[in-house]
Amino acid sequence: MTSYDPVLRASDADRDHAAAVLGEALATGRLTSVEHADRLEAAYTAVTMDDLVPLTRDLPDITAPALGATAERQEVAAVFSKVVRGGRWIAGRHTALSATFGALIVDLSDAVLPGREITLEVNAYCGKLIVRVPRDAHVIDEVGALFAKRSVSGGTGDGDGPVIRVVGRAAFGKIIVSREKSDWNLPGTP
Repeated sequence: MTSYDPVLRASDADRDHAAAVLGEALATGRLTSVEHADRLEAAYTAVTMDDLVPLTRDLPDITAPALGATAERQEVAAVFSKVVRGGRWIAGRHTALSATFGALIVDLSDAVLPGREITLEVNAYCGKLIVRVPRDAHVIDEVGALFAKRSVSGGTGDGDGPVIRVVGRAAFGKIIVSREKSDWNLPGTP
């Protein structure tokens, strides 16, 4: 985005690219979480390129392959094992999560989300899948269950947080989506 027309209206793709650059900057420690939140809000409310470009001018650009790998699709799976994904990591705009005869615990509360809305495609077959979302997230629950336990809890997601659409199914397993560890209904959680 080095050469641009300042009066040209910013597109959704331009805003998404800026959000990906900001997310990478947060993940690598170039921005604090407060700076990231402020710039991300400004990126998604930008009308023209003149509004958008200054938000990433002092940050390194990310290449198209890196943008596609980090911002578009990711996959995390647990097969006959227990996998925990948490801390500061960059989630994909579309993230596939699966637990087959295992347990997968994914914590999005500190993750860098690549946009205002992400989709989690969940699949638990004879396994347990637990997803912790940010406190201010709006969760859209579109998960089916067959001989399984499915729980989406922890409040309504008041505020201006991300939209997290959860799609998929549980068969002979358990899927839990919550904002607090205490919502997980597991032994040993506070």
